[in-house]
Amino acid sequence: MSTAQGIVPLHIFRFRVAVTSDSLANGPQGSSTEMSFAECTGLEATMEPKTIKEGGRNYGAAQRAGGVSFATVIFKRGVSQDRGMWQIFNTTTSGRFAPRLQVTITLLDGGMQPLLTWQLAHAMPVKFKFADLNAKGQEVGIEELHFVHEGLTAV
Repeated sequence: MSTAQGIVPLHIFRFRVAVTSDSLANGPQGSSTEMSFAECTGLEATMEPKTIKEGGRNYGAAQRAGGVSFATVIFKRGVSQDRGMWQIFNTTTSGRFAPRLQVTITLLDGGMQPLLTWQLAHAMPVKFKFADLNAKGQEVGIEELHFVHEGLTAV
């Protein structure tokens, strides 16, 4: 499928996530784990423009680049017996150190080949949420892992 300009829209439902120890971590270096998720939200960077009003410039204020902030990235998946998400979060809350991680999100094509890759620099897990338990419910339980980070780059 292509558009008039020859641009093919990407399907966003195939992706993989790799979590690796960052160089800032005080713990074991180079350890890596790959995880599967149903949803990833928060791949977002926002630049706050700085408005500068200059004397004699009557047609509007000058706009300059300001600081960049990053959204919290949230990964969601169906509950399973794998405790990997809890272990990543628990390392941060153990009181020994707050490990920093490099999180790599790779968008895949139909043949599972990489199309686009993003990296979260110096990511730190800040929230783990287990599914609500409800004896009357019939839906699949979802657990979440939230990361704050110091940089979003497209590789």
